[in-house]
Amino acid sequence: MSLRGFHIVFITVTTLLSLFLAGWAIFLAPASGGVVRSLLMVTGCAGSVVFPAYGIYFYRKAKKLIL
Repeated sequence: MSLRGFHIVFITVTTLLSLFLAGWAIFLAPASGGVVRSLLMVTGCAGSVVFPAYGIYFYRKAKKLIL
């Protein structure tokens, strides 16, 4: 597997983990979590948006590279 392919797989796995983190913080985390629960929820939701956007950017840029 090339470095480019590994990077795309890594971004995909990171996105899935961010979705899991957001879902856990929203639905399964104890209500007494307080600030930590809120931070996990915001971080998971932000990662679920930012990582796919970066993945699209990287994929388009990587197609143009000759490696």
